[in-house]
Amino acid sequence: MSIAAVRTHRLSAPLHTPFVTALRRTTTVETLVVEVIDSDGRSGFGEAPQVWQVTGASIGGAQACVEEMLAPILTGRSADDLVARCAEVRRAVVGNEAAKAAVDVALHDLAARRLGIPLVRLLGGVSRQIPTDVTLSAGDAGDLAAAAKQRIADGFDVLKVKVGTDPAGDLARVRAVRAAAGPQARIRLDANQGWTPREAVRVIRAIEDAGLDVEMVEQPVSGADIAGLAWVSERVDLPILADEAVYGVRDLIEVIRRRAADLVNVKLAKCGGLGPARTLLELAREHGVGTVVGSMMESQIGLGAAASLVGAYGTSAVSDLDAAWWLAWTPVQGGIRYAAPYVLLPDAPGLGITGLRAAPTPS
Repeated sequence: MSIAAVRTHRLSAPLHTPFVTALRRTTTVETLVVEVIDSDGRSGFGEAPQVWQVTGASIGGAQACVEEMLAPILTGRSADDLVARCAEVRRAVVGNEAAKAAVDVALHDLAARRLGIPLVRLLGGVSRQIPTDVTLSAGDAGDLAAAAKQRIADGFDVLKVKVGTDPAGDLARVRAVRAAAGPQARIRLDANQGWTPREAVRVIRAIEDAGLDVEMVEQPVSGADIAGLAWVSERVDLPILADEAVYGVRDLIEVIRRRAADLVNVKLAKCGGLGPARTLLELAREHGVGTVVGSMMESQIGLGAAASLVGAYGTSAVSDLDAAWWLAWTPVQGGIRYAAPYVLLPDAPGLGITGLRAAPTPS
C-alpha cells in the first residue's frame, strides 16, 4: 500500500479564555494540520502549531516545509514501513521540528488506522484515561485565585500557575492560589523563562519558606541559559522542570551533564514527533531525570498524539495536556475528550479523527 498524497490545512480556532504567559498572550490556536492519505483513501492526521515565541515555527514555514520538502519524499512510497518513512522525514531537513512532528504523527496515525487499532495501542500501551493538569494564565493575585477556584470546581486537581511576568508579586500570586485552591490541590509553577537566575532563587526560596506546598517550578530562566538553570537548581529545594531548555537529545544530554534540572518536559512540536519523543523519555529515565509530556496550544490532533504517548510510556509526574480544553469550539470531528482531570482517548483507530470542522457561522 502506498502513500497517495500529503495535504495541508490551515486551522484557526478561538479560545474560550485568553492564554497568557510570561512570553505571550493569545486568544486563538493557529496551527497547520497535515493529512497523509494512502492509496485506499485512509487518512492520518498530525499538526504543526504556530508558536513564534517558543519554537519559532509559523504556519507558512511549516506549510512550505511539508509541501516542498516532506511531501515529495513520501508520495508514492510504501505506507507499510513506518520506521523508514519517519526516518526519511527526520533526515530531509534541518530544524523545522513542528513540521516534521506533524508528518511523523500523521504517519503514526495512518499506521494505526490501517491496523484498526488506537494510536496508544500502536505505541505499546492500553490506557485510555490520561490525567492532566490545567493552566492558570498569568494575571494578578485576585484573578489567579478566582481561576483556581473555578478550575477546582471544574474537577481539576493539578494547577499549573503561570508566573514570571512580575517577580516582585509572584509570591503573593502563589499564596492567593493556594488559599483559593485548598490544601488538597497540587500546584506547580511555570515561569516561561521570565526570571533571571537571581530572581528565580529569590522567588523560589520565598515560596519554600512560606510553606505553600508547590510541586515543581518549570523553566525559571532563559532556555538558552543552561548554566543559569543549573545555578538555580543547586540553590533551591523545589524540583526544577526544564522545558524551553530541551528541544532534542543534545539539549537533554547537556541538562543531564550539568545536573541543571530534575525533570524534563517533552513536547512533540519541539523534538520532531513521536519517535524523538520516545527517545527523550527513555534517555531521561535512564539517567534518573523525571518526565512530563506537554504541548503547545494545539487542537485535539496534537493533544491526542501526546496523550497517546503518555498512555504508552507513562511519565513520572502528571502531564500537561490541557491545551485543547481551552478551545471555544472543536475544530475536528472525533478525537480526544476531556473529563476533568482526565484526557479520554477514543476507542477508535488511530487518533479517532474522522475529519475537520468548518468554523461555526456567527449567529
